[in-house]
Amino acid sequence: MIDPSAFERLRGIGLAPAIVQQLSGLEPLGADPALMRVVEVQRESVHLHDGVTESSASLLPTLRAVLAADGDALAVGDWVLAERNDFGQWWVHARVPPLNQFARRLHDGRDKVTRAVIVSNIDTALLVMGLDHDFNLRRLERYAALVRLAGVTPLAVLTKADLCADARARRREAEAVLPASTVALAVDALGGQPATALARWLQPGQALALLGSGGAGKSTLTNALTGTATQATGANRGGDGRGRHTTTARSLYVTPHGACIIDTPGLRALRLNGEADALGAVFDDIARLAPDCRFRDCRHEAELGCAVHDGVAGERLRNCHKLLRQARRDSISALERKAQVQQWKARGRTALQRLSAKRG
Repeated sequence: MIDPSAFERLRGIGLAPAIVQQLSGLEPLGADPALMRVVEVQRESVHLHDGVTESSASLLPTLRAVLAADGDALAVGDWVLAERNDFGQWWVHARVPPLNQFARRLHDGRDKVTRAVIVSNIDTALLVMGLDHDFNLRRLERYAALVRLAGVTPLAVLTKADLCADARARRREAEAVLPASTVALAVDALGGQPATALARWLQPGQALALLGSGGAGKSTLTNALTGTATQATGANRGGDGRGRHTTTARSLYVTPHGACIIDTPGLRALRLNGEADALGAVFDDIARLAPDCRFRDCRHEAELGCAVHDGVAGERLRNCHKLLRQARRDSISALERKAQVQQWKARGRTALQRLSAKRG
């Protein structure tokens, strides 16, 4: 059990009562473990925060092996139990089961699909998108789906409002593709406007993660919310006006308001980690209209009497179909994928034989 003074100290980096309840099922190896939060992950070590100072630590090989066997890994935002050895070095003994995780799938182009954890234990996800060349509603839909698969509330933050002639119209476009009641804010990430606009989400104990493409303004927004130049920023490219990738690692920062923020590097590719059924439920409007389709097995493409096809924008529907196809491909085994390829080849050979027979 954590004493009140320690809880208040750790609350400043996002400790919640639900995390404390998770501690009861852990069996640390040490006699006096310390509860700490992962603020940065390196190849061979992690950086931990105890609410006052940061320390470098290593993972016990057994913990690393257990996580790897489950297709898991420590991520920024995780809570862990750590203890010093006789040489004063910190070792992580156990990870507190996360309340939620943002994860994506990585595909090697052949048969191997791996799961990569982005961040853990988040209260609100800030979906950051610039109101310049970065503005892309289909990408915003994918990020919103990623967040909702983890059971976390998304909040769209449209940066570079000072560069957009009609930021209000763009904000309405963004809200139209987001889940019902999701808020979209248009801000100039420089100065004090972001902290004022996001004040209700920056309450003490809250943990926020910034997600978005490279150059969207996440680092600039982090600096504005923390009130310091903690993250390096860069100007847009001269050729096409697009932003540059400046953040290379996920890091956790504390804001003057008492909330903590995790800035993440821009993702060049986003394959969602979720089964097709769960992913389909994330698109509320499509799931709501589907029962009204004429056919029970309607694919929502060009079938007669498809309520979804008539009631959902074509681009949004195509984006949903694309994500569902990826989810189905990523969830089948290597043997199933091989059998599927063989089936396609057999169909191709049959089609060629028929064509040859027609030609005589």
